[in-house]
Amino acid sequence: MHFKNPEILYFLFLLIVPILVHLFQLRRFKTSYFTNVRFLKELTVQTRKSSKIKKRLLLTTRLLLLTCAILAFAQPFFEAKDSKNAANEMYIVLDNSFSMQAKGKKGELLKRAVQELLENTPETTQFSLLSNTENLWNTDIKSSKSNLQNLKYSATPFELSAIMAKIKAHKSSNKKDIVIITDAVGLTEKDVKNINSEEKPYFIIPKAEQKNNVSIDSIFINQTLENFYEIGINLSAYGEDFKPISMALYNQKKLIAKTIINFDSKKKKINFTIPKEAFHGYVTIEDNGLTYDNKLFFSITKAKKTNVISIGEPDKSNFLSRIYTSAEFNYNNYSLSSLDYNSLEKQNTIILNELTEVPQALQTTLKAFVHKGGNLVVIPSEKSSVSNLNSFLGNFGKIQFKNLENKSKLITKINFDHPLFSGVFENKIANFQYPKTNSSFELSSPYPAVLSYEDQSVFVTMIQDPIAGITIFSGPINTSNSNFQQSPLIVPLFYKMGQNNQKTGVNALTIGNNQPYFVDVLLSKDAILEVKGNDDSFIPIQQILNNKVKLTFNDFPETAGNYSIFDKKEPVENLSFNYKRSESNLNPVNTNVISDFKTADTISTIFNTLQTERTDNQIWKWFVIFALLFLALEMVIIKFVK
Repeated sequence: MHFKNPEILYFLFLLIVPILVHLFQLRRFKTSYFTNVRFLKELTVQTRKSSKIKKRLLLTTRLLLLTCAILAFAQPFFEAKDSKNAANEMYIVLDNSFSMQAKGKKGELLKRAVQELLENTPETTQFSLLSNTENLWNTDIKSSKSNLQNLKYSATPFELSAIMAKIKAHKSSNKKDIVIITDAVGLTEKDVKNINSEEKPYFIIPKAEQKNNVSIDSIFINQTLENFYEIGINLSAYGEDFKPISMALYNQKKLIAKTIINFDSKKKKINFTIPKEAFHGYVTIEDNGLTYDNKLFFSITKAKKTNVISIGEPDKSNFLSRIYTSAEFNYNNYSLSSLDYNSLEKQNTIILNELTEVPQALQTTLKAFVHKGGNLVVIPSEKSSVSNLNSFLGNFGKIQFKNLENKSKLITKINFDHPLFSGVFENKIANFQYPKTNSSFELSSPYPAVLSYEDQSVFVTMIQDPIAGITIFSGPINTSNSNFQQSPLIVPLFYKMGQNNQKTGVNALTIGNNQPYFVDVLLSKDAILEVKGNDDSFIPIQQILNNKVKLTFNDFPETAGNYSIFDKKEPVENLSFNYKRSESNLNPVNTNVISDFKTADTISTIFNTLQTERTDNQIWKWFVIFALLFLALEMVIIKFVK
């Protein structure tokens, strides 16, 4: 037992006072004489005995009364089981990612977690609240009530390791209690390995009752017809036993088409045919799972011709004019001697077709062209200077040309996952008529091959650049050296290379993907572009590049939807933003990663546990009660004991 005011115990010496009073009675008995002496003697003996018992009872009660009163003022208590952590600071980590939209027994997981915090957090408790998007330091439930009630689902996935790093960086002289409320979707050992078990972490894992979910993953132009686009929509189904769901296609909120989807497999592709014109809308489904991935916004800009120029001998470039037709491209070919360097900056794609040497002036111009987002294709000649090629390509990456090999090789491998072949093939082709080359350079490249020879060496590769496309062939493809021009691969390959970096039809950007976006617009020096939606607007980071502007969106916008780019009040281009689909699968919940930590069902359980383990057992109230009882007992003795 411990005392908050142990110095009060010195007053226990006062207990000697009633004892002294009892031992040294100051009252004197007066002698009275009566005639019946025998009777008086008996009465005197009886009176003295009862008086002695009463005085001893009173002495005992008064001693106990005084003792209890002194002990009550000293405030005795029994120390709590976990008293050393009573001064710990509390941190509540709340997962507000889209997977928390799943429905549990009492509704959506996030909304239920917020309600429990509001109902069960003591008003006097100080804590810090951290979510995917917000940080509230040293607050209480009254101050944070508005923030909790207005907490929205976040496009940012739940990254526990990043949040724990913030808590660790928040310096404090006290230890920390950490309560983590998450559905544990996607939680890995990597996320929890740096959590210090001495910081008393508690996990609350609300469970979803409905784990079936259907997600719209992507959309693309499957086929371009004369007057129509055939768009393809990819969907994923997570769970088991799906019922048919409806899908609808809207353009500017106007219903265009509707269909019913039956899931006979986990992946599904749905096709719609729409007029070949500008589109600014979305496709939506209705299911009983998550809602954030039920709608995918996309835009199709009005078809613009792509500017493509090839530099090389005309007789070796005739095949390009059959690929880059006037319906979609502005194609021109120039020999090196007749080339106008000033026209290069207006191009979207430049093809160096079997140049013996790339002049220094052209190298400088092309370097600036690529750094501003232009596409470059390099096809070497048998007579190309290796040192000249390596010097030129060294401006863009680590590709190196080596010796020319004069031997015939078959082109047998296609990288179907490469962006240059995305959406080209419905199925992977294992057997086709292999094209070949009679001579080619040995190519050293750290980048994935687009096409490969039978000996696994590179035929076509592409330098990974965030804003430009730089494609390199290892050998010439003229008809005397190769039959590649007769291969069915040549059309989709050059078509993809010729397209502007991002003008590939469907425009559906992902929020948080920092891929630069280029807008074909000529701005004055002080002009800026603004992105506007129905309920949101922002000014992205932008850089003027001659006749185009490079935009970087970072984590904006916060809300998925259809947006437009404005130059002052004039609309320039439509674009759409969507949330990442990383939270769509509710099934991979691995609770084994938190087996070493404490878990609880509700936040109230944690608060009650902490209060029980850390609150001292105050017993001074019992001494006050005993003091009052002894006082009452003294009154009874005085009144009723003779």
